[in-house]
Amino acid sequence: MTAALTRSTAQEHERATGGRRVPLTRACRFELVKLVSQWRIRLLVLACWIAPALFVAGVSQQSTLPVDTLFGRWMLASGWAGPLVMLGFAGTWALPLLTSVVAGDVFASEDRLGTWRHLLVAVRSPRRIFVAKTVASLTVLLLLVAGLAVSSTVGGLLVVGDQPLVGLDGHLLAPSDAAASVLLSWVCVLAPTLALAALGLLGSVTLGRSPMGLLVPVLLSLAMAVAQMLPLPVAVRVALPSYAFISWNGLFTSPQQLGPLLIGIVVSLVWAMVATALAYVLFVRRDFTNPAHDGSGRRAITIGVLPLVGVAAASFAVVAATTSATGSGIEQDKVQRSLATAFAHLYRMQTDQLNRPAVTEAQLKATAACNKGSVRAAAKGPGNDWRCVVTWHLPGVEATGQAIYQLDVTPDGRFMADGDGPKEVNGYFLVRTPDGDAPNPLWQFDGNVELLDTTPKG
Repeated sequence: MTAALTRSTAQEHERATGGRRVPLTRACRFELVKLVSQWRIRLLVLACWIAPALFVAGVSQQSTLPVDTLFGRWMLASGWAGPLVMLGFAGTWALPLLTSVVAGDVFASEDRLGTWRHLLVAVRSPRRIFVAKTVASLTVLLLLVAGLAVSSTVGGLLVVGDQPLVGLDGHLLAPSDAAASVLLSWVCVLAPTLALAALGLLGSVTLGRSPMGLLVPVLLSLAMAVAQMLPLPVAVRVALPSYAFISWNGLFTSPQQLGPLLIGIVVSLVWAMVATALAYVLFVRRDFTNPAHDGSGRRAITIGVLPLVGVAAASFAVVAATTSATGSGIEQDKVQRSLATAFAHLYRMQTDQLNRPAVTEAQLKATAACNKGSVRAAAKGPGNDWRCVVTWHLPGVEATGQAIYQLDVTPDGRFMADGDGPKEVNGYFLVRTPDGDAPNPLWQFDGNVELLDTTPKG
């Protein structure tokens, strides 16, 4: 009886369409309308276009800032810091959740509703259905990411203003340069977002109506985020698509650290293509005549998991063979070079605040000597037990200046330098300027150690 009804419906559809398949553009538009008509998608779009602006505006008016977040300490100084703080949060939490809700449910919803037969009769091509659902989910995700970026930027600029931004090595970015770097940072995180979306599609196809398919992007993202926090070899860290969520910070140094960022983008795109191809193969081969279908079983899980493990292993091998990556990538000379560079830039900023005679980085000749933990221990690897002494020279002054810093270096290469004297340099949070008290740029500041060391030295 059911088969007869299905054949009858198919015959009616053929007479109505002249036996032609539905154009791909119509199928994509139909799937996009289906997604946008869901209340949870509408709420997500509304939240992504409004909530970031309110968050950035609210935080930018507080005296207590999220200094543990990259660029959080500069939210009162520049409106361009807000979208970067939001970008750090989005890469860890928001984007994995968004990809789960959108891409992780786009196929599974048809299984739960039992509408595959009607959709196949209407479209007449599993391949077109897959492409249409993929394009629709990626379009919605692009709209959500654009909302996060635009909303947080507007909130920061309206409350704080279009002010210069302090980079991760202490140099000052003009508003136009900051705007370009912020825009490029958000564009770069589209690559790992595509990788998570492809994993969501794969989970949705593989696990059917099971709720586990919805959790695939979130669980894998959390697992990769934990891996980024562990003291793993740098080649393993860079070979994961999640690395592109944090390597955008290389855009805010001078010169820009583009090597790790480009590797992260390429790895993410490879993961996206492989996961999408696996989802496509599993989808077009599934049995749509079985109404009790509940995922593709162990064989599909094996087909979906093993190739991705192979991609991760191949990425690790290629990174290890083509770069000088060894160990954690955090070494004594890199830490000393990064700290000295940031200190020299920020010293010039403090000099301008205090209306002292101008000085250049070349004249300062700042250097740093760092040790980690016990003197006998090797000075390498992440940890909060780095102790550094920065030395510099002022023109026309015979005495050598010195400042002490305690460093907390994270496994991804970011460090927070905490001043430990002398008090007139980095001992106080505020400095007294002719215009009133202002934050002391040398008291605490963030920096970045390039794990792959691909930029020229000096």
